[in-house]
Amino acid sequence: MIYKEILGEDFKRLHPKLQERYSIALNKPFHGKGTMLSINNGKGLLKPMLKLAVYWKFLFPEEGINIPFTIRNTAKQLPNGEQEIYWERTFYFQHVTRQFNAYMTIDAKRMLVKDYLGEPNLFYSDLNFSVTPEGNLQIQSGAQRLLFGKWEIPIPNLLEGRVAVIEGYDDINNLYTIQVDIRNPILGGVMAYEGRFMSEQL
Repeated sequence: MIYKEILGEDFKRLHPKLQERYSIALNKPFHGKGTMLSINNGKGLLKPMLKLAVYWKFLFPEEGINIPFTIRNTAKQLPNGEQEIYWERTFYFQHVTRQFNAYMTIDAKRMLVKDYLGEPNLFYSDLNFSVTPEGNLQIQSGAQRLLFGKWEIPIPNLLEGRVAVIEGYDDINNLYTIQVDIRNPILGGVMAYEGRFMSEQL
């Protein structure tokens, strides 16, 4: 359970439902289904990049409100013994379905999550996980690289897509909540979405 390992004792400060959600193991996947209340993308200058990213199941140019979506997290053991979590996020727009997929492992020495985005991997980001005083999970990006096969190109700070995520749990409505904001220091917003979802037992 890589998220429990990376958070250490702080894992116990997460809301109990988030502890349940992030206890992903080889025999314990997480499947969720819900609604994105809003999905917003960046300025016109970013549209060509967003359209191109679709081919890697990464970002996408569509926007909207009340968009149905599913999220699936499954674990597998890599040949080197590490555990990898596969993230599948699928957004069901009226006329098209888009995906935003990633593979996560941990760097135990640096105590961070390694996030490889896209299929095949197009983009890499360090992720720092922490727990807020309210028991929410907070994720912030660190160093980033573009991936071209075996080539990895560091992204300068001014060109980064800086990621901020807050995931929580709404006890009144019994729903998980998610807020994601991806911003560039120069161009501003790249993508932002806010949604809610429930665990889906398969």
